[in-house]
Amino acid sequence: MNPLYHLAGRAVDRAVGLPPATASYVVRRDVAVPMPDGVALLGDHYRPAGPDGPLPVVLIRSPYGRAGFAGMVFAAPLARRGLQVFIQSTRGTFGSGGLFRPFLSERPDGLATVAWLRDQPWCDGQVAMTGGSYLGHTQWAVAPYADPPLRSVSLNITVAKMTAAFYNHGAPGLQNALTWTGFIGNQERGGLHPIPGPRQLTRLKRALRKVPLQAADIDVAGAPVAFWRDFVDHSAPGDEFWAAADHDGADLTRLPPVSMVTGWWDLFAPGQLRDYMAIRSAGGTARIIVGPWLHGEPGELKAIIQQDAAWLDHHLNGAPLPPGAPVRVFLQQAGRWLDFADWPPPAAVNTPYYPRVSGALRLDAEPGDAPPHTFVYDPADPTPSKGGPLLQPPGKQVDNAAIEIRPDVLTFTTDPLDADLDLVGPVTARIFVRTGRQYADVFVRVCDVDDRGVSRNVVDGIRRLSPQTVPGADVQAGDDGVLAVDVELYPTGYRVLAGHRIRVQVSGGSFPRYARNFGTGEPFGSATRAVRCRFEIYHDSRHPSHVVLPVLPS
Repeated sequence: MNPLYHLAGRAVDRAVGLPPATASYVVRRDVAVPMPDGVALLGDHYRPAGPDGPLPVVLIRSPYGRAGFAGMVFAAPLARRGLQVFIQSTRGTFGSGGLFRPFLSERPDGLATVAWLRDQPWCDGQVAMTGGSYLGHTQWAVAPYADPPLRSVSLNITVAKMTAAFYNHGAPGLQNALTWTGFIGNQERGGLHPIPGPRQLTRLKRALRKVPLQAADIDVAGAPVAFWRDFVDHSAPGDEFWAAADHDGADLTRLPPVSMVTGWWDLFAPGQLRDYMAIRSAGGTARIIVGPWLHGEPGELKAIIQQDAAWLDHHLNGAPLPPGAPVRVFLQQAGRWLDFADWPPPAAVNTPYYPRVSGALRLDAEPGDAPPHTFVYDPADPTPSKGGPLLQPPGKQVDNAAIEIRPDVLTFTTDPLDADLDLVGPVTARIFVRTGRQYADVFVRVCDVDDRGVSRNVVDGIRRLSPQTVPGADVQAGDDGVLAVDVELYPTGYRVLAGHRIRVQVSGGSFPRYARNFGTGEPFGSATRAVRCRFEIYHDSRHPSHVVLPVLPS
């Protein structure tokens, strides 16, 4: 092996927290894999040096290229540990034929690639898959359908129901979608760097406020991007266009052993934890690590690489199973990891907190018939978003002062806590609301208010209302016209320190993280006419709005 490659490999291993490994390997570039429709997809084949006998194969399918960062960080570390790796560029990317239409062709292409690998004399028939984010989606598109089954998968920072990440309970995830559009639209032209500079951020901010949004892809990518046009054209609930992107209805009993890594601030965290529970309920083998990470940040990538190296070594080479509990989560603000046998933690107590007319947040509901709080949501001046689970920083926790002083945001706050309060598990809310329009959004956020009065977001969630969703499984209409709206917030592992207070925000949106609701029912990509919406938020004995927090006993 070239001494420079050896030194670079040691540096990568050290950077990602892996012990040094020096197994020699050879790389065969641009290997063409034929698809049933005649298109050829290109891959790079990493094979241990030495005898030519058949070996297991680790398949990585990526739209982000095979050489450079992808090869150094995802393929080469496994090859240095004696594993055979095939990293393939998905359709229409980095030399592979066809058109890159994200999420729509990964099942047939992935299954055809697995079949081709098993036919090669250098493969012993055992195929595992690994990767994160879109690379995780390509695994979901194959793993439940492969016959015979894969040996193992590593479904990192991804989700079976991909449309849940595009449209969070009906609200289009505008900022994340347009950020990714800019990246994939420029990645092969060198137009955008994964970490955007000031000029790129300015273009993104301008494009987010564009009306209508149909051509916002041109502002961030310089040309139409297929994913963006699909995203704005197929946002209606239940649009069958996205059937190929969602695999939550697959037969989970066909999955091989599953490893998962995600972060509390990762946009896929809610769905990934649901996937974990579904796999375990179906009798599958799975483990998950949840850290204090934003999507793709260095700490998350290190955890993925470390876990996957050990997972694959066990399932392909017979090494011992990596130690640890099936569920390992980081307790934020406490600085420590917690191990559980299951998720959610059985010991966590679902504890409701009720808004009061005084602006307080209490453990008991408001007695009597308190009047509702009111506010007006104006799409021309939409309630802004700050922090949270974004594809690119800044995200995570921020000071919410600028949001909470607005007249279109309600806040309800507890007294200072007498002792630390550990919140570990799913978070939900039920908000009783009457809206002046049929089309409206309900956004709920839980914050941690420190002893200086700084309010920082912990978790949040949104639900979009329309005649198609009211009434529905998560929205019930009372005989007085008041809606009971169930809102799924992000799950968390978080310690609220003694002396801090818990605050709940209720508003009509969170822009530009989610597309503003114009109140007219027009598709969000083509909407141009905006109308205001008046909200009445109820918190009386008949309409006990509340947020349910998972309290872990001390």
